[in-house]
Amino acid sequence: MFERLREVISGFVTKVSTTELRPEEIREIIWEFKLALIENDVAVVVADHICEHLENNLAGLKIGRFNDRRRIIKEALKETLLKLFETPNKVDLIEIIEKKQVLKEPCVIVFVGINGTGKTTTIAKIANLLLKRGYTVVLACSDTFRAGSIEQIEQHAKNLGVHLIKHKYGSDAAAVAYDAVQYAKTRGINVVLVDTAGRMQTNKNLMAEMEKIIRIVKPDLTIFVGDALTGNDAVSQAEEFDRYVNISGSILTKMDADAKGGSAISIVYVTKKPILFLGVGQRYEDIEPFKPDLIINQILNI
Repeated sequence: MFERLREVISGFVTKVSTTELRPEEIREIIWEFKLALIENDVAVVVADHICEHLENNLAGLKIGRFNDRRRIIKEALKETLLKLFETPNKVDLIEIIEKKQVLKEPCVIVFVGINGTGKTTTIAKIANLLLKRGYTVVLACSDTFRAGSIEQIEQHAKNLGVHLIKHKYGSDAAAVAYDAVQYAKTRGINVVLVDTAGRMQTNKNLMAEMEKIIRIVKPDLTIFVGDALTGNDAVSQAEEFDRYVNISGSILTKMDADAKGGSAISIVYVTKKPILFLGVGQRYEDIEPFKPDLIINQILNI
């Protein structure tokens, strides 16, 4: 993960460390750095923010030794990147489930995103994670639109040993989600995970149906699932879904195959919602909590 982004940042640190820090030199290096960030899937607005912050931090900076320069520049970068990951609200999945347990109600989580992002597999990964923590789970196939969607999630449910609520293809997606919540309530199941159709964010009718699901089941969390390999497309999709259904946070899939990493940096800044997990493989265990400190240290080679 982040190989290309790490190379870009390492090159920037080296250039600034070996250049006289006059404003004109800094501006030229930062302009080149901004272009390199954009080429590695960092959204333009985010690249602008990073570079403006860096230019303000580095302007007039007087540092003696080479090693001091590298350290101080990396610290400036770390501060800038950490600010990108700051959000108004923190989301702790386990804490939310525990609070619902106290109320003796199921925690309802709706997953949204377009086709091909690995949304259904991500739901299975989250189910597996929760099962290992001792929670009970029911899956809901509210994707009554895509051919094969029911069979796909049905196989996951069978593999995991959990119940699946499903209706026929073409059924009301909100009704499926509602039935799953009622099933969980009557049987004391801890968590309801709702799969939805892979709606294109520009399809207003399907987005209206998504809004209906949210309105009917009033989920505790609405999670956007995006494919890291699509770069800025994932960011714009998250922004659009947030506009319609107010997402709680994001999960980025295929991070193990994403050498650039710009979408991870951009999506939090653009949506003001946290990344909760990263998908890093095909197995049910291949999902990791998103920890900004660790990610930034990895990018900066600290």
